[in-house]
Amino acid sequence: MATTRTAHTVWEGNLLKGAGTVTLDSSGQGSFEVSWPSRAEAANGKTSPEELIAAAHSSCYSMALSHGLDGAGTPPTRLETKADVTFQPGEGITGIHLTVRAEVPGLDAEGFAAAAEDAKKNCPVSQALTGTTITLSAEAMGEAHLALAGKPLHSHD
Repeated sequence: MATTRTAHTVWEGNLLKGAGTVTLDSSGQGSFEVSWPSRAEAANGKTSPEELIAAAHSSCYSMALSHGLDGAGTPPTRLETKADVTFQPGEGITGIHLTVRAEVPGLDAEGFAAAAEDAKKNCPVSQALTGTTITLSAEAMGEAHLALAGKPLHSHD
């Protein structure tokens, strides 16, 4: 069964001096102020489309990685995923870098690397953002961490 989630934005004024409010309608979790300066310069307590994309991507990636690990018989005990979305005025979104730290008992470094890469390629948000370069740094804690000798896995594209 398909689901649809909804948010809306009310914007007043021009791009540079105007401001808006984005509201998360489906969840009712709140409204957040947006403006060009909060997008192109310092956040100053307001959000941006890129921060909202980062939230969507980090949560989707975590769900996909958790599902993949569980399906392989090595469910994670903890995943911490950060998404850095880079915005360059005049160019747009120039890249997304995912960083994941995971606790996955019973999984070796190779298995973790494969699962992390698979989740990057196959999470629905990654698939929706295929026009953007997505990179990944993945670090497993526990048994896989010992096999990695403390070095994060790096993957590009």
